[in-house]
Amino acid sequence: MNPLTPGASTAIVSSGVYRFSRNPMYLGFLLALVGWAVYLSNVAAFMLLPLFIAYMNQFQIKPEERALGERFGPQFSQYTASVRRWL
Repeated sequence: MNPLTPGASTAIVSSGVYRFSRNPMYLGFLLALVGWAVYLSNVAAFMLLPLFIAYMNQFQIKPEERALGERFGPQFSQYTASVRRWL
């Protein structure tokens, strides 16, 4: 799925890694940023992590979920009730 066009999705994937996280790609980005912050050993890098989470939630994940909810209705609602957004 292209994250820029969530309305073009044709199915809800709820197996594999999607059983544990609705957004494994964004979780992977976050883990990469954590690794980068550890590598830098810089407190400022760690302080940016909550900003990344807040930004992704507001400007990427919520619009995606809104589009998927409109497209798949109750099926998506059931999925969101059983799988956490991040982990």
